[in-house]
Amino acid sequence: MDIGTRETLVAWVNGAALEGIALRELLAGFCARLLDAGVPLSRGVLGVDTLHPTLEGYFFEWRPQQDEVRQVEYSRDQAAQEIDRWRQSPFHRLHETGQKSLRRRIERGEGIDEFPVIPELRADGVTDYFCLRHRFGDRSIGDVDAVYSSWTTRVPGGFIDAHIAALEILIPTLAVAVKAASYGQIARNLAETYLGRDVGQRVLAGEIGRGKAERIEAVVWFSDLASYTRITDSAMPDTIIPLLNDYAEAVVEAIHAMKGEVLKFIGDGVLALFRSPSNEESCRRALAAALEARRHVAAVNERRTARQAPVTTIYLGLHLGEVFFGNIGSADRLDFTAVGPAVNETSRVVAMCRSLDQEILVSANFAANAGDAGARLISVGRYALRGVSRPQELFTLDPEIAA
Repeated sequence: MDIGTRETLVAWVNGAALEGIALRELLAGFCARLLDAGVPLSRGVLGVDTLHPTLEGYFFEWRPQQDEVRQVEYSRDQAAQEIDRWRQSPFHRLHETGQKSLRRRIERGEGIDEFPVIPELRADGVTDYFCLRHRFGDRSIGDVDAVYSSWTTRVPGGFIDAHIAALEILIPTLAVAVKAASYGQIARNLAETYLGRDVGQRVLAGEIGRGKAERIEAVVWFSDLASYTRITDSAMPDTIIPLLNDYAEAVVEAIHAMKGEVLKFIGDGVLALFRSPSNEESCRRALAAALEARRHVAAVNERRTARQAPVTTIYLGLHLGEVFFGNIGSADRLDFTAVGPAVNETSRVVAMCRSLDQEILVSANFAANAGDAGARLISVGRYALRGVSRPQELFTLDPEIAA
């Protein structure tokens, strides 16, 4: 590969990094251009860790005969078999020894008894295997400290020296682009995980000004756990977090399934919004999420009962009203959330669940705007809500329809 070709490929990688293209596209474009430049690739693999609640990282595999790059995710709770395979891999050897690269000429029998992956590659017709590890330095994020890559060929005799030299020159540039793409994905993962899907996207889009808020009409969801205080008083401390996680997952999955937006967890409580082009649609989706949450909670209780863990249910209040949605807080610590009378009223509605012995209560405004879904609701009477000027009529799900 001549200097001009290398410079052209480096320029493409730099441009792709600046554009922020996805890792799959980056690997596919890079490998295709290596092939065009005369490097006889039969497979290209990229591996990089990430910062995610459930995922440890990703591997991407390119083959010339595949229509698209294959992505493999590996979880934080890897099976013992997956861990053993990693520890017996060439990548792990580079990680442990600090070497930058490792090559095995498979055609000559190198590495056959050293790494389990080598006999697999040999059976696939691979003649030469070359892998590299490029470290990010001591200021990496979490465990995201390196890019791993491997390159194989099926041509008799394997890679020639010029091919290896080209890879050694070009892969560092690719690694920088991978790092940029990975950090961008990490930012999106963290923003959506800790702030919520919609809010995370808003923050990354630049809506971070203190006091910047919009007035919107939405269904406010406020739920918490029944008998939570009693359970925590009697349960072992190390069982509280698993309990909260079990029920939070049941509620959040139901909300997300109906396109609601979880804004925050408040102890055992969940605050969420449902916004649609029409109030009727927002109410319909919120009510569907409520029914879905009940089914999820029932499944959680069945699993927890089987292992003799404490069980509970949720209390839920729904209200349709106007809220202020945006950044609130100090100059250096902001919270993107919803505030306003509608949020306060919803918290008062859910507080009535205990005294009225109802799992779900909705406001009169919610019931009036629910359209056909309102047929599922029945009145439980008018009540004075703390901090609300006039008594409010509350509704719950008709027991027969809900069943």
